[in-house]
Amino acid sequence: MPEYQAPGVYVEETSFRSKTIEGVSTTTTGFVGPTRFGPLAGDPELLTSLSDFERIYGGLEDLSFGPNYLAHAVRAFFEEGGKRLYVSRVFNFGTGYTPETHLSGPNSVYASTDTALASPPNPQVRFVARFPGAAGNMRVTLTLRTGTNMFNVLSDGSRVLTRAREYMLLHARLPGTPMTPLSGDGLFVLRRDILNNRWELRGQGAPVQLDGLAANTEIRPVTVVVDVEQPTLDSQGLQTFRAPETQGEFDFDPRSPQGLSQTFTQSPATRLLFLTSPFALEIPAELGGDDDLPAAIARELMWPVLDTLLQNNVALDRLQVVFTMQGGRDGALPLASSYEGDPINFADYLTPSTSVDAPKNGLLAFEAVEDISIVAAPGYSAAFKASADQVFAIQSAVINHCEQMRYRVAILDVPPDQLVSGALQFRNQRESKYAALYYPWIVIADPFTGNRLKVPPSGHMAGIYARNDIEHAVFKTPANEVVRLAIDFEQRLNKAQQEALNPNGVNCLRFFDGRGFLVWGGRTISTDSEWKYLSVRRYFAYLERSIDRGTQWVVFENNGPQLWDNVRRTIEDFLLNEWKAGGLLGAKPELAYFVRCDRSTMTQNDLDNGRLVCLIGVAPVKPAEFVIFRIGQWTATANQ
Repeated sequence: MPEYQAPGVYVEETSFRSKTIEGVSTTTTGFVGPTRFGPLAGDPELLTSLSDFERIYGGLEDLSFGPNYLAHAVRAFFEEGGKRLYVSRVFNFGTGYTPETHLSGPNSVYASTDTALASPPNPQVRFVARFPGAAGNMRVTLTLRTGTNMFNVLSDGSRVLTRAREYMLLHARLPGTPMTPLSGDGLFVLRRDILNNRWELRGQGAPVQLDGLAANTEIRPVTVVVDVEQPTLDSQGLQTFRAPETQGEFDFDPRSPQGLSQTFTQSPATRLLFLTSPFALEIPAELGGDDDLPAAIARELMWPVLDTLLQNNVALDRLQVVFTMQGGRDGALPLASSYEGDPINFADYLTPSTSVDAPKNGLLAFEAVEDISIVAAPGYSAAFKASADQVFAIQSAVINHCEQMRYRVAILDVPPDQLVSGALQFRNQRESKYAALYYPWIVIADPFTGNRLKVPPSGHMAGIYARNDIEHAVFKTPANEVVRLAIDFEQRLNKAQQEALNPNGVNCLRFFDGRGFLVWGGRTISTDSEWKYLSVRRYFAYLERSIDRGTQWVVFENNGPQLWDNVRRTIEDFLLNEWKAGGLLGAKPELAYFVRCDRSTMTQNDLDNGRLVCLIGVAPVKPAEFVIFRIGQWTATANQ
């Protein structure tokens, strides 16, 4: 309590109302599976569009072991109404392919506008893709640029440099015919002579003092523009490259945050650079001395075009060196262990197997993201014919993750090319109140060729879940909704077939004349009648998580009647709003829910052990799955 020591007026803030509970989001989704590019570990990045996904994880092109189902699922998620998505990439290096050699091999490959140019005899700087995958076989174009002349002669004859900064890479030359560099190739590193308080140019020979330079000397800063072209396929399926994406203009100062070596380092300083700089430059420690390192990097990378700096009016394409990276592979089909995540032995290019703290990967990466409510592994069931055990193991991993996290539901796919009996057999492998299973696969138009392409329904369903929650509410079953991208289903089910599937928890996707391609099922794969409806499971997850987050203030408060009343009012206010919104049954609030938090819910032993026990009962709405109209004959004189 506040202390009052001196007479006076004291103004204090207080509250006369109970705390409020804000409903949590139920639409944020997490996808786990293989992609063409992107990080294998660490905290997943929030994606809000397909463009975000393509920038980090690559495009929709096929993987070496099959269609890129996860990428198509991401596209479907946003097209069907999804807003927020996290992706955890999984990867299987397979045999003969290690994190250390996932790209480029021993040497980068040089190409240039001058076909006579070849690779340097013993290149020391190596290009390595940031992440494994065939999408790492990119083409990097480096374009040299020189700025305006920095060298000036003042009226008193003294020589000065404008815009000077230590460790700048400069090119110094004497204009003439032919123009000649001051020394060697004309590259210098600008350094400050502290003892004499003057600038000097340091290169391969003795330092050059400004005072000794001719008045017509030109000293220009040297920078490099980096363009990246990602590999893709043309309309005929042939290998080509996308349009160039400019990464920026960089200097050669290894200490500058905007420098080439700092931006494209193996371990960038920021998460943004880590995700957006697609390759790394491996620069050995012995390359160049402290005074000559920027020039050594430039000579190592740009040696074929350095002589053109001596020419006037040089076209930009004559100042370009192109590096075509090779050796990237998509690896093998990921195993269940990759989906589960390995907290001990995980290794990639950034995290060697000897690391003490391996970053979270696979489904483990989702544990720290509290907002996720929906989890799917699009395409995991595609390998059912080749390895049914692995498919079941991946499915169990996804379900186990949702059960462990409590407030999440898993969207599962029946394998492709399955008849009704096969779908039922697949369903019978596992039951859970935290998962829903959909059948059959969806046929879409391939965005590259326009041909028919079969994709798993989980990506579409995740977007439909989100659309349903936004347009209606989480307590409304995500069914009787249009599948927007569908042009057909793998097979068109009839009512008799669904009568065999629906009671067993297999949610059907069906076509109806005049209405289109619809989701026609809303059950979990649980055998518990209380949790057979997906809407009830998701609504309870919403209620539980909202109450969980909205009552954290209760912890360590005095456990007495005043706190109990406050907790009860807080939850009752929240449930009253849910009843008004239509999520709870009952003509009156007291018929829709009850909240008890008093001595009847707690024993003395609970109080002695610091436990506050609150009992909450709700009557959720359930879907009208079977609509029955009973019609009989009526006589006109029945009431006469």
